[in-house]
Amino acid sequence: MENLFIEYPKCSTCQKAKKWLDNNKIKYKDRNIITETPTKEELKKWAKQAGLEPKKLFNTSGMKYRELKIKEKLEKMTEDEAFELLASDGMLIKRPLFISEKIILKGFKEKEWENIKGDNNAVN
Repeated sequence: MENLFIEYPKCSTCQKAKKWLDNNKIKYKDRNIITETPTKEELKKWAKQAGLEPKKLFNTSGMKYRELKIKEKLEKMTEDEAFELLASDGMLIKRPLFISEKIILKGFKEKEWENIKGDNNAVN
């Protein structure tokens, strides 16, 4: 499986993460979260692999999240409905995402991303 880096190109955090990946010679396929929004099935698979509930994949600091008052709605949503909502708009998904066979990372915390270096399949 090829490593996948899912980003919103205008996002400064995504830009920092991408620079970090490049500086550390981590190979990846770049994917725009808006033009190639992850599908419900992909999100379910990644959440299961990472041991995350769907609400952990929401971009809680995003304008769309606040506009749609998702925090209040999440309590009443089924897991399936939450994944459906996430897949409906890339701006609702926490970014960036790094997906490899062994590691799923959301957001960019350099200390967590250091774990990628231990994955021999990820480094050039």
